[in-house]
Amino acid sequence: MTLSPPVEDAWLVIPLFNEATVIEEVVRAARRTFAHVVCVDDASTDRSAGRAAAAGAVVVSHPFNLGQGAALQTGMAYVLAATDAAYLVTFDADGQHRVEDAAEMVARARDEDLAIVFGSRFLDDRTRPGLLKKIVLKGAVWLTNQQTGLRLTDAHNGLRVLRRDAASALDLRQNRMAHATEIVLQLGRTRLPWAEHPVHIVYTDYSRAKGQSLINSVNILVDTFLK
Repeated sequence: MTLSPPVEDAWLVIPLFNEATVIEEVVRAARRTFAHVVCVDDASTDRSAGRAAAAGAVVVSHPFNLGQGAALQTGMAYVLAATDAAYLVTFDADGQHRVEDAAEMVARARDEDLAIVFGSRFLDDRTRPGLLKKIVLKGAVWLTNQQTGLRLTDAHNGLRVLRRDAASALDLRQNRMAHATEIVLQLGRTRLPWAEHPVHIVYTDYSRAKGQSLINSVNILVDTFLK
């Protein structure tokens, strides 16, 4: 079987906070497809930064915890300033995103000349978040669409592909979960071409054990409402 060459013109941007258990494998798996990964360590108190670096990621560190939105902004700023990447891919550290989905989204951006590709777990039935989580996420989607004027099916999915011009237009100020709405709002204002792409979010035993699944969903809804 002929292996595809690694993607050279897209950088994965991974916000990182206390994911030492999984981040090394997440980065190693990503780098089988994407040549370049930057992790922004948001003042983790475990060995996350060292394990990300051991797996081959560039690691940029915050001196103290600033939140996921700030980590994304730092990662995007690094890629824009230090590389000539054509695309940036925002990607979670906990293993819930699939590298193959990210690669498909980059290919679609190239093929269709899209500046933005939003991942959506609700365009097919592969992702099974559970009833309560789905209700909370759908509520956040409705609020986001009211605020931004876009009509997305999954406004708070962390898997996104941004062409360089789209990433350059972002200036995130919301550091907590409301940054997801802020991203959609700022990207919508660019009038750049966009699409949604079906992705499969894998809710792992690890993420459920950390309590991320429902708590993050509630945080998204609260922060979106208060924004």
